[in-house]
Amino acid sequence: MALLITDECINCDICEPECPNDAIYMGAEIYEIDPNKCTECVGHFDEPQCQQVCPVSCIPFNPAWRESPEQLMAKYERLQAELPAAKA
Repeated sequence: MALLITDECINCDICEPECPNDAIYMGAEIYEIDPNKCTECVGHFDEPQCQQVCPVSCIPFNPAWRESPEQLMAKYERLQAELPAAKA
């Protein structure tokens, strides 16, 4: 499942640069996570990096966006294939 950022977000800017898939972006009021890009860091790290660095623990798993480890890995592979050659 993808992650989500709750209203407890304090806009500290710590999570955004930690996301290896560029899934975190500034929304209308707080940071948000694009579930189409969030792999929970599967393929990159053992644990979601945004959760690890969030000082207010406002990044839970999104129960509305359930994915198996296999689906997360497939998403990671798709995102990697879409990267420009210079970034890959």
